[in-house]
Amino acid sequence: MTCNKSRFFILWRCFNIKQELPINGQIKEKEVQLIGANGEKVGIVSIREAMEKAQEENLDLVLVSPNAKPVVCKIMNYGKYKFEQSKKEKEAKKKQKVLEIKELRVTPNIEEHDFDFKSKNARKFLTDGNKVKITVKFRGREVNNIKSGEAVLNKFIEKLEDVATVEKQPKLEGRNMFTILAKKA
Repeated sequence: MTCNKSRFFILWRCFNIKQELPINGQIKEKEVQLIGANGEKVGIVSIREAMEKAQEENLDLVLVSPNAKPVVCKIMNYGKYKFEQSKKEKEAKKKQKVLEIKELRVTPNIEEHDFDFKSKNARKFLTDGNKVKITVKFRGREVNNIKSGEAVLNKFIEKLEDVATVEKQPKLEGRNMFTILAKKA
């Protein structure tokens, strides 16, 4: 039973955290600039009058601008307002494009067929709008011959120069050398 109570308490607390605007009894000012339910300016009234007008219309009194002198309150259906705000946020998230970095790993002595296959995949990733990170992994004594890895990365850059721009030049970090390519604007 205590577990259910704690869940309820957590959910209730989360709801209170989301509620940014003070409403009704939470407003502590004596006088407010009141805006009616239809957007018309009522004027400066006492908080008691504003609360009465909101109750007459069966709506909430919401503190819209706490920094103004006197503070601005609006009569509105707060539940409906919060629902519309969350709906707008969801729509904005849907329209948002998530940019991914796809990584291709190769070795310094890559064969021609493998190179063509990897460059074809990189081209596909770039045309889809993603960035491509090409990593040359040095194994064993290959790390002594860094020039071959740099040559492979430069070959990728040349092959993809019609669709990509170099965002980060080839760079050695430990046993890996990498470059990042982005789609041309």
